[in-house]
Amino acid sequence: MDKRVDTFRSGPFVFSLNHDRRKLGDSLIRAKVQFLTIREIPILPNLASNIEDDLIRKSIFGTAAIEGNPLSEEVVNRILTEEEKKKTTQKAERQIQNLKHAYAFIRETPQSETPFLLDEKLIKKLHSLITEGSEDDRNTPGQYRDHSVKVGNEEHGGVYTPPKIFDDIKNLMKEFINWINSPDVLQEDPVIRAACAHYYFALIHPFGDGNGRTARAIEAILLRSSGFRFVYNMLSNFYYKNIDDYFWSFSLAGRNKEGGITPFLEFFLKGLLLSLEEIRLRIFSLIREFTLKDYYVFLQKKKAITQRQYDLMNLLIKTRKQFTLKDLFDDDQLKIIYRSVTERTARRDLKNLTEQRLLGVNPKTSLYFLNPRVIG
Repeated sequence: MDKRVDTFRSGPFVFSLNHDRRKLGDSLIRAKVQFLTIREIPILPNLASNIEDDLIRKSIFGTAAIEGNPLSEEVVNRILTEEEKKKTTQKAERQIQNLKHAYAFIRETPQSETPFLLDEKLIKKLHSLITEGSEDDRNTPGQYRDHSVKVGNEEHGGVYTPPKIFDDIKNLMKEFINWINSPDVLQEDPVIRAACAHYYFALIHPFGDGNGRTARAIEAILLRSSGFRFVYNMLSNFYYKNIDDYFWSFSLAGRNKEGGITPFLEFFLKGLLLSLEEIRLRIFSLIREFTLKDYYVFLQKKKAITQRQYDLMNLLIKTRKQFTLKDLFDDDQLKIIYRSVTERTARRDLKNLTEQRLLGVNPKTSLYFLNPRVIG
């Protein structure tokens, strides 16, 4: 369903679900299969929470970096794990703290089979969380702008001028809400609806600052509410890693008269599929790690491995180090375990662990490594 809205100063604005369904159909089916596979994997609540925490940190780094935040991922992680004792005066750090609050808000979104309905109050709340304490004189958290802005650059498909005046923006946001919550759009696949919300909100660009972060937060809320528990946190990082293609997907969709927003949806679904596959592998890796720890306990109890060998294997699970015999006495972490051991005893340990296939060894480099598939 297309919805045309006339504006006072910017000509007609069209909301459209038009896209090449044959071109995107295979990706949608694959995404659903991946999602259902992940949903059926048994995972303990604490492991699931650890995964989600880690993905949120990566998402916050990615969505901030897209907008030019200069902080490294390491610094972002430090800010997110520290207690907020006082408000920072540094703009880059404040952006990260704001996103921390926004993603905590998103995480509280309930999951339901009933489609989540967007409203302007929610969008303004997200924007307020994201831009609280903004130093931009032309942005007021939670309030639409009343001035002209330009988006993009020639390297990414050209400069786009969103609607210019407050009355047009206010009307377009009302029509956007009506359209995204309309029966036709609600019947659409929820991932397509989430991508459409991202795309058209970004085109309206209703605020003075923080529009990209807010668009990605809206997408995240709609995905989470539809049951995509982990993936909603991953797409911002995918957009950052593929930032040129991200900007180009907007430009190509805007020029695509016949195929509608297919270019943006193609890019979005590519990110969705890669994110789902990464989540699946991450969950299986955690389950394998959990199972290996249990197996090492079993071997120790039946005296197939010593306490020292048990400690070594548990360290390797955490670090995934590759090491030589010499490293057992020189490496800062390994030598804690082998500080009171002779070389002969260390050799005997390595022989026992390799014979039981707990360790593998590269014959060319003599590097030992954890064998994660010892139990299949």
